[in-house]
Amino acid sequence: MGPRSRTLELFYDVLSPYSWLAFEILCRYKNIWNVDLQLRPSLISGIMKDSGSLTAMRFLTSVKLEHPEMLEKVSRELWLRIWSRDEDITEPQSILAAAEKAGMSTAQARGLLERVSTPQVKNQLRETTEAACKHGAFGLPITVAHLDDTTHMLFGSDRMELLAHVLGEKWMGPVPPVGNARL
Repeated sequence: MGPRSRTLELFYDVLSPYSWLAFEILCRYKNIWNVDLQLRPSLISGIMKDSGSLTAMRFLTSVKLEHPEMLEKVSRELWLRIWSRDEDITEPQSILAAAEKAGMSTAQARGLLERVSTPQVKNQLRETTEAACKHGAFGLPITVAHLDDTTHMLFGSDRMELLAHVLGEKWMGPVPPVGNARL
């Protein structure tokens, strides 16, 4: 028998500070728990009908489509701008600044920003948001755990201990004692 299939989908919006908590915790635990973490930028306004982060979420969707290896870093920089430094994330220059701080070249970031209004990006964000709703989302973040043939949806950033239990793993708090954990 091969290893169990263990995938976690994190549906999030950078407008949600609770999504940020779930994002950081799951990024810290993905290797500890040996899970495939799939980051799923979603539009909270599509779920709650009112958000100011449409361009930022379209930008993250564009990043996921064209430079998925940068998605974790760019998402983190947008959260740091809005929730840690009280900086804007709605204006193009703000989004470019976050992308560049995350290590993306100016040309790459500008190219992605130019595509935020394309049908491909709009449709992908809409599909991801609809997928979150199909899983029962009524807000963000939600984490969807796919374990073999079973799916579990957990709402909120305060359900990590329950997620560890579902995975059959140990919960060691929001900052596990590993060398590469970040705060």
